[in-house]
Amino acid sequence: MKFIKHKQKLKGVYLIEQFPHSDKRGTFRRHFCSSQFKKIGLMDAIKQTNIAQNKKKHTLRGFHYYPPPNEENKIISCIKGSFYNIVLDLRKKSSTCYKWQSFKINENDYRSIFIPKGCANAYLTLEDNTWILYYHSDIYNTKKDSAINYRDPYFKFQWPFKPKVISEKDLNSSFLNPNKK
Repeated sequence: MKFIKHKQKLKGVYLIEQFPHSDKRGTFRRHFCSSQFKKIGLMDAIKQTNIAQNKKKHTLRGFHYYPPPNEENKIISCIKGSFYNIVLDLRKKSSTCYKWQSFKINENDYRSIFIPKGCANAYLTLEDNTWILYYHSDIYNTKKDSAINYRDPYFKFQWPFKPKVISEKDLNSSFLNPNKK
């Protein structure tokens, strides 16, 4: 089983395509393989995995990230349902700094998003009972975790629906003003 990475408009962000084996029983796919990921130049070591079970459609999580020097790589996938995802580049030395890109991912497309260190991530579920699988290159640290408000006027994020379920933390996270010194 192999993986193919597809370059995106944000530097270092990739869609990862997986190729399942199908027969009369259903499908089987390798979701992560350190040797295969190393061959395609992506995260080959995982320190933590998480699953977010989102009960309601239009649940929003994010924008979450770790600021320097504590950045982490993430790979996110949909294992049930569907979601709309935005990756925001916060890397000051990146040619795509302060730009964002959106993706629609669902349980049947066999794709994942690789989010490099220095990028923030947020998603909005498009169906009830959507499950998201995360692979992290580091272990969660609540003291280093940061967030940007999903309504930040500087970025003009385009959400397909108004979020209906959102945590207090995400609702009240601060706006980032890149023009402020």
